[in-house]
Amino acid sequence: MGIQENGKVGEKKYRRMDSDVLEEDDVSDYGHHQQDRTNTTKKFVFACAIFASLNSVLLGYDVGVMSGAILFIQEDLKISEVQQEVLVGILSIVSLLGSLAGGKTSDAIGRKWTMAFAAVVFQAGAGVMALAPSFTVLMIGRLLAGIGIGFGVMIAPVYIAEIAPAVARGSLTSFPEIFINLGILLGYISNYAFSGLPVHINWRIMLAMGILPSVFIGFALFVIPESPRWLVMRNRIDEARSVLLKTNESEREVEERLAEIQLAANHTGSEKYEEKAVWREFLNPSPAVRRMLITGCGIQCFQQITGIDATVYYSPTIFKDAGIKSNSELLAATVAVGFTKTIFILVAIFLIDRVGRKPLLYVSTIGMTTCLFSLGLTLSVLGDDSVGIKLAILSVCGNVAFFSVGIGPVCWVLSSEIFPLRLRAQASALGAVGSRVSSGIIAMSFLSVSRAITVAGTFFVFAAISVLSVAFVFKCVPETKGKSLEHIEMLFQSERQWQGGELELGDVEHLMQKQ
Repeated sequence: MGIQENGKVGEKKYRRMDSDVLEEDDVSDYGHHQQDRTNTTKKFVFACAIFASLNSVLLGYDVGVMSGAILFIQEDLKISEVQQEVLVGILSIVSLLGSLAGGKTSDAIGRKWTMAFAAVVFQAGAGVMALAPSFTVLMIGRLLAGIGIGFGVMIAPVYIAEIAPAVARGSLTSFPEIFINLGILLGYISNYAFSGLPVHINWRIMLAMGILPSVFIGFALFVIPESPRWLVMRNRIDEARSVLLKTNESEREVEERLAEIQLAANHTGSEKYEEKAVWREFLNPSPAVRRMLITGCGIQCFQQITGIDATVYYSPTIFKDAGIKSNSELLAATVAVGFTKTIFILVAIFLIDRVGRKPLLYVSTIGMTTCLFSLGLTLSVLGDDSVGIKLAILSVCGNVAFFSVGIGPVCWVLSSEIFPLRLRAQASALGAVGSRVSSGIIAMSFLSVSRAITVAGTFFVFAAISVLSVAFVFKCVPETKGKSLEHIEMLFQSERQWQGGELELGDVEHLMQKQ
């Protein structure tokens, strides 16, 4: 009996052990399956972010390539200095129009096809510019390219934010900024590579090469899905769920996110009615909103009026003033500028969530001030000897490095963080208007101002403006690293909190009661 019992017990034990082994195997298989799905999801979202960011390469490439192409355009088409300024600077103004129209277009035809439309318009513009027999035709191509770039730059971060899971949204939405810098570098390399060709051919090839990134966008359309948010807005729920299954790690996350998107889509109609009220709030802001506008729009304008676009667009002109004679040497020096700008934007992406926004802004603005003053001093005192040339190159590289490590990317992060949800889209558009208009004014006036007060004098002015940017960061930019959006909103409720960047216990209690 005991033996039988023991046998039974033993049999039970063996059964239990077998069952445990099976359960462990199932868990192990599930873990491997989940890990495989996680890796596949990450790769897919990463690929979507890269393909969407290709539109940003177009803006960077145009900025970089025009800095060298303008030397040969002036020689070939015999255009005046004012025409050079208009040709260079008009892109910023026109791209703004494309960005403003991009919102309605992307709601009408979808995010994915707006990217396709942007690529087609840019290709048309690049083709017209490459074949242009006169300044007038060149400007028509430039206007088309600007509109295409405006659509592309606007839609890339929107698409990435809507396609990416929340855990990866911050790093992935920084991709467009990285790709703009990559485009600038490619533009500089193109200048250097084709500068040895005859003058009536080289600048045309330089501009035509900008078509290549938009061709890759065409291939990308066969890979990337439509935004799930747009699909929900069009009541294509099953398609949205299918996309979310590719971009989220678990079905539970998919259903949660789908429910959130549907809830947001249901409020879209009421938000449209509130839009006019939002703009009225901008015209007659509360103290908190006024502080937000000062911080958000101010940092966007300082990003441009410190002269970064003039430095990038006219770096060959700057190096020529420093004493470099041949076009190939001028363009080789600009390649160094492009490499520096691209490398340091990667540094910023790594540091922004570790060090914080405000420390990076201090390093950036103080470093830019030093480099701009150094460049002005070099151009005015040292002349065109070898030491002066090396210091000029070092100062320009230093300026773009400090820009890329701080105020360049941080201003976009701040603009997306500091405004409450009801104001965020319109406030970001307002900041973009300030940024693009400032960029256009600086680019379109640089040569005229340089002729009036010398290139060195112009950079002394930029250095003085950069000093003001340091003071602006100190007085008007709170630290937002690690804070919830509600916490950040509370920072602007009083001037002391805004400038101090910290909340006291009473403020937190007030926030909790409010919630």
